[in-house]
Amino acid sequence: MKTKTLLGALAALLVSGGAFAQSAGSIVVYGGGVQIQPQVDSGDLTAPSLAGTKIDVKKASQFVGGVTYYWTDNISIDLPIALGPFKHDVIGAGAIDGVGTLGTVKALPITLLAQYRFGQADSVLRPFVGAGLTYGYFYKPKATAVLSGITGGTPSNPTTLSMKNKLGTTVELGAAYNITRDWSASLAVTKTFLKTTGSLSTGQTIETTLDPVSIKFGIGYRF
Repeated sequence: MKTKTLLGALAALLVSGGAFAQSAGSIVVYGGGVQIQPQVDSGDLTAPSLAGTKIDVKKASQFVGGVTYYWTDNISIDLPIALGPFKHDVIGAGAIDGVGTLGTVKALPITLLAQYRFGQADSVLRPFVGAGLTYGYFYKPKATAVLSGITGGTPSNPTTLSMKNKLGTTVELGAAYNITRDWSASLAVTKTFLKTTGSLSTGQTIETTLDPVSIKFGIGYRF
């Protein structure tokens, strides 16, 4: 009889282990990883340049943390925090497709999201949608000899590059799974609508739509 009682209590604990893990007033701190995949639509590099000179920006991955605050049982505020910059390669496209890497740039996206979570606070699986703002901060760009060769730079006076910081909007779709009362796992996909302007020391510029898609996985603990 005692064994049956113990097994019944254990089963009840497993079923209700996620109870109130995502309720009003909860603060969840999480850590995990994210991959950013820019969906680039490049304009042409301004004259003087070969007609159709464009760029592409490659994907990058990084560890990420963050804090989610549950304002109500269904509405939360999420602040992802990158644990380091995302280093993206900038490569030739269009008329210069195949020339290789033109440079690298470090990016630090700063995002704040409002989320709506479906289901009840004690639901084991809770899908959610979100929307908010992302500030794209680009720094420490490094140009290669390939870029200098294309734009007329020399070893003594190489071409340098920069990217303008910009504010964009972000939408999100994801789901959280309550492993226990305090531990949870989440997977989310975001799309950020972001444009920037690249500038060269030669005076040329290029307008670029980045519109990155990000995939984020995290493990969280509720306080």
